[in-house]
Amino acid sequence: MTDIAVTNVQPDRAAVASQWQLIWWAFRRHRLAMVALVVTVAMYVVALVPGFFAINDPTLQNARATFHPPQGLHLIDTSDGFSIGLHYYPLKLTRDPDTLAAIYKEDTSQKMPVVLFGRGYEYSVLGLFRTNIHLFASADKSRPLFLFGADRLGRDVYSRVVQGAQISLSIGLVGVFISLLLGIVLGGISGYYGGRIDFVMQRVIDFVLSLPTIPIWLALAAALPQGWPATLQYMMITIILSFTGWAQLARVVRGRFLSLRTEEFVAAARLDGVSEGRIIFRHMLPSFSSHIIASVTLAVPAMILAETSLSFLGLGLQPPTISWGVLLREAQNIRSIATAPWLFMPGAAVVIAVMALNLLGDGLRDAADPYNK
Repeated sequence: MTDIAVTNVQPDRAAVASQWQLIWWAFRRHRLAMVALVVTVAMYVVALVPGFFAINDPTLQNARATFHPPQGLHLIDTSDGFSIGLHYYPLKLTRDPDTLAAIYKEDTSQKMPVVLFGRGYEYSVLGLFRTNIHLFASADKSRPLFLFGADRLGRDVYSRVVQGAQISLSIGLVGVFISLLLGIVLGGISGYYGGRIDFVMQRVIDFVLSLPTIPIWLALAAALPQGWPATLQYMMITIILSFTGWAQLARVVRGRFLSLRTEEFVAAARLDGVSEGRIIFRHMLPSFSSHIIASVTLAVPAMILAETSLSFLGLGLQPPTISWGVLLREAQNIRSIATAPWLFMPGAAVVIAVMALNLLGDGLRDAADPYNK
């Protein structure tokens, strides 16, 4: 691993550095990957406690705010002198006299302050306790702030996008964890023992890889009973995505085990009487763990896109569960495209998440490659 590009690191430090230090030094030089790391961490912090970052109750309906357009935040107010403070102006609804189309204009005569760490609706923090503290909240609860606008039922799109991040991002992690477990175990057994075991495992992997992914997802998801609770639906969709995504990782792991089982350190461990399980998990697996991490990082976006696609088509998670795919179903008609384009904001969240995770995976892969100079 000493061939990793660490031009900014002193030679004596690189000579005694660990594998993970070399990877980190190489990763830091990848600017896009560092930006992607910051974005990814920020997204998962939001997904961890979405209620803290939301403004309004994502399930609260407001008949008077149907298709309410987005509102902007202001820092400087010059309407009455000069003042600095985060605020917004409520939108006043008028009608076009010819077409009767809704026209919203800011009412600058009414300044609505935005309170940092203010109080709003009550939510649960990781199921441990409940609180009503939010990162920012409107000082006037009768005039809610719609940062990304509202949907056809008057629900806050921004708060729903933030809440949907918890399901969409976590289903990627859980799904990849199950795929990782299956891929390492089955691929490791196939590559370590070889022979008939390897032949049978490879035929199973070939069969799984030959299946058309989207039709299989659609068929399995459509077989789920519609009356199941949201948590059970979430678990089953995760399992469906996992059992169709482990084969590629298993093939990579199998190739690594085939190349490592004849290495001198593996032979030395066998002569020392080390058990096969310890050889696999203590000696062989850590030698290419960096490549596994890079593969996992690149697999998470595929899981997110798969869940979004299934939910968008109505065969994945169902309302009242909130995920990015479920939210995008609101933008399936012409009226939404014409009159409420802000309903596509969940799609923007998907694009940002997938791009950040892909760039992060590319950076990890390049940093972990010992032949990358």
